[in-house]
Amino acid sequence: MSYRALHGHFRRIGDLQHAQSMLSWDEAVMMPRGGGSGRADSLATLAGVVHTMISDPCVGEWSDAASQESELDEWERANVRQIRRLWRRARAVPEALVVEFSRETARCEQAWRVRRSDNDWNAMVEPLHRVVELIRRRGEALGDALGMDPYDALMDEFEPGMSRSSIDPVFEKLKRALPALIDTALGTQRDALPMPGPFTDAQQAALGRNLMERIGFDFERGRLDTSHHPFCGGDPDDTRITTRYNRQAFLESMFAVLHETGHAMYEQGLPVDWRRQPVGSSGGMALHESQSLLMEMQVCRSLDFLRYAAPIVRESLGADDNDPAWSAENLHRAATRVERGFIRVDADEVTYPMHVILRYELEQDLVSGSMRVTDIPDAWDAKMTEYLDLRTAGNDRDGCMQDVHWFTGLIGYFPTYTLGALTAAQLFAAACAAGAADGIGQGEFEPLLVWLRRNVHTQASAKSTMEILEEATGAPLRTDAFLAHVARRYGAIDRLQA
Repeated sequence: MSYRALHGHFRRIGDLQHAQSMLSWDEAVMMPRGGGSGRADSLATLAGVVHTMISDPCVGEWSDAASQESELDEWERANVRQIRRLWRRARAVPEALVVEFSRETARCEQAWRVRRSDNDWNAMVEPLHRVVELIRRRGEALGDALGMDPYDALMDEFEPGMSRSSIDPVFEKLKRALPALIDTALGTQRDALPMPGPFTDAQQAALGRNLMERIGFDFERGRLDTSHHPFCGGDPDDTRITTRYNRQAFLESMFAVLHETGHAMYEQGLPVDWRRQPVGSSGGMALHESQSLLMEMQVCRSLDFLRYAAPIVRESLGADDNDPAWSAENLHRAATRVERGFIRVDADEVTYPMHVILRYELEQDLVSGSMRVTDIPDAWDAKMTEYLDLRTAGNDRDGCMQDVHWFTGLIGYFPTYTLGALTAAQLFAAACAAGAADGIGQGEFEPLLVWLRRNVHTQASAKSTMEILEEATGAPLRTDAFLAHVARRYGAIDRLQA
């Protein structure tokens, strides 16, 4: 039977992709610097092997035949559709380009880890130029084969069906609404009392692990480590989270850990029966980001959660229970502080979309060729000035070098962050309406996790992000829930209504 052949073939591909993810995790977390070149070659070889297996003509023949097999159930048919999509995309890109892209992005990322801390943009121009040229070639190849604009074809990898025509109206609404909300929040918020450090890495790691376990992370199938840039990777049965520590500002790591835990619990909740099959993998990255942002922003920055978490924070960090700086209310003020800042991953949820829109607009110019790599710092500075009234000239470390994404070839990914924030707000509103979030203040997280498992996690890739969202919430993706949420949290209801 053709479907059986497809299933076995992609089981083997899934095993190789698991190995790729573990090698990538090790590279970011544990590999000595001298291992970089060899690791880049190994990852490139694996990428080539996986690409060859996915693009094999037999996959096309098997999927054609399997689609005619009447005995397939709904999930098997969805698996055939996902396989067919992967096959078409793989057939569009030559193997040599896949291998070269993997090797150059690994080397560029390794250089970024060193050069960012040195604020050395000039040293990154040539490596990034090579990556961008490969991205352009990849976008053109995909666009030609799929009948899409090259940038849309790149975005489609991260969120199937996503295009500029669907994103632009959403982002324009945010660009119109957010400046007034930011101004109101800045004008009305109270400063938090300082919580002076230093906080050791060990203290912060213990706090992170404690909170992770309480909200539902399974340490029998995962772990927490450190890296240059927080991320979640690995496999549903071996889910790896990383963070970085600031010894003077523990909230940065705490919320980074909670964010990545949202990603990880999604991975751990994927259907066991469909391991190593495309239909059993997580949905688009907008849906994935919704799970991290729902946990970090909607749940864990709420006053209810912080009332529950405050004693845990104090105990983990050795703080005085009677010090008002360590009260839940003060933690909440610190956790919801709005500030026009340079760093995206540290941004509050009101200014965060402007960081994403900036990157979305710039990377389109990179892909089209209307902007050169050498132009990035000036273009970045201009948009930061326009959107957040901040200058980054001469400070590339906190400007165009702050994110790893472009240096590792992830162009087309950034829009999913803000689409994920909108999705998170809409999903959480539905979960609250169902009573699934009522016990958060008492540390009762299981009802929410059960709701997410049923409505999101166990759906995997059997349906599209938009189908999953509409079935869970009763409405297509909108900005309403997100804007209402930030208006309530930051005292800007009048501005939203205006």
